[in-house]
Amino acid sequence: MRVRLAALVAGSALALTACGGGGTEAAEDPNAPLKVGVSPTPHGEILEYVDDNLAQQAGIDLEIEQFNDYIRPNEALQHGELDANYFQHQPYLENYQAQHGGTELVWVEPVHLEPLAMYSKNHDTPEQIPNGSVITLPNDPANQFRALKLLENAGLLTLKPEAAVGTRLAEAVADNPRQLQLKDLSPDQLPRTVEDSAAAVVNGNYAVKAGLQDPVFVESAEGSPYANGLVTSPRMAEDPRIAKLAELLRSPEVEQFIDQEYGGVAVVPAR
Repeated sequence: MRVRLAALVAGSALALTACGGGGTEAAEDPNAPLKVGVSPTPHGEILEYVDDNLAQQAGIDLEIEQFNDYIRPNEALQHGELDANYFQHQPYLENYQAQHGGTELVWVEPVHLEPLAMYSKNHDTPEQIPNGSVITLPNDPANQFRALKLLENAGLLTLKPEAAVGTRLAEAVADNPRQLQLKDLSPDQLPRTVEDSAAAVVNGNYAVKAGLQDPVFVESAEGSPYANGLVTSPRMAEDPRIAKLAELLRSPEVEQFIDQEYGGVAVVPAR
């Protein structure tokens, strides 16, 4: 198994641009390892389980590259640095492609769901959150709208009927009876705001990584479109190794690993 943390340097963006959309080694060689970009938690942990326990018997080799943001894994896949990535849900992918004209990435299979949740240091229920309080939430359009729906379902505000992914905060909210101050931040920064805000709406992977527990309010997993899944490039979409990897990620063994590793709360299999 090979796991590499993507270097967080400005030169990376230049390298992606310079590569001009060329393919990976696996695109040319059926025996080469698949390069898969992941968020470290839980995606990287799940994929490492697949690599350690299932991949060799299935006849595929994996090279795992970890990313700490939500932009660069798609850029790397688009520019031929990766064969696939596993970090995002389908609404996020659709919004990314709408914002980056000409991007053609292919959704393969859902793998797991990270129910979005609201965490608080000082309050046990949404009803306890005082008027005028600060609530932090993700700044990317897909997860921001998802967070606003969570706050609406928690009874804290009401959204306009026409609000959708991409509708920003001021335009999305129809009624804010408690005059809550909504502040959007990069998702990776949200766990630290639990300490100094009334509540923070945190993506599941960052909640797991930060060890956050006992959420105030949790998104319903039933019928959710926000399952995180495997994404590939058009060039690799019909490659049998991608199909095999998707099959492994959806296997009973991986479902059992997710349930045991994450306790059936912050991360659940996409069933």
